[in-house]
Amino acid sequence: MAAAMLMLASCGDKQNNTETQTTNTVEPMEIKDVEGRTNMGAKLYVTPQPALMIATYDENKVPDVMMAAWGGQYEGNQVCFQLSKHKTTENLRLNKAFTLSYADARTVAQSDYFGIVSGNDVENKVAKAGFTWQDSPNVNAPIINEYPVTMECRVVEMQERENGGAFVIGEIVNASADPSVMTDGKIDIKKLNPLVWDGSSFNYYTLADSVGKAWASGMILK
Repeated sequence: MAAAMLMLASCGDKQNNTETQTTNTVEPMEIKDVEGRTNMGAKLYVTPQPALMIATYDENKVPDVMMAAWGGQYEGNQVCFQLSKHKTTENLRLNKAFTLSYADARTVAQSDYFGIVSGNDVENKVAKAGFTWQDSPNVNAPIINEYPVTMECRVVEMQERENGGAFVIGEIVNASADPSVMTDGKIDIKKLNPLVWDGSSFNYYTLADSVGKAWASGMILK
């Protein structure tokens, strides 16, 4: 489970979230160009971002999946993401549960489709995409079989937004992985080949080779 969580970008802690909300209330400031650089203003998202696949059930236990990029790790065993008004948002309010998986190179078409089409408009878009699912044994949410890594989560907090969306914090109660993406009992990111989303170009990319070892590469500068 730790290996799965490490692939999530950080959402920050509760203190940082409070600071962000406070910052959003200050008066607009005059922005000056940075010398020697191309200045674009506040137009680019933080990039790259994870392509997170959130799976939920509706009131009739019909599965739904959407892609979310504004999300990541919150605490050691918690994840978070920001949603606008979606079928997924409604399902989260109803069941207080979801599963979280990673889009990968093999599922780019289906994963993008889940981000384009709303479950409010297409009946069982998961089946239409040719995907299959099973009940999570731990939370009231579907596990999408075609995604090889899945975290089963329960909602611990939903901060409602005026636009009908919500900031969601979920607790990971279990993570599972298909043996095909594991090496020596750990998730192998090269085998998983997850997608990242670039908010600047609106393209999906896969991860390149490792260029260093965390908590080791910088030791040469000590």
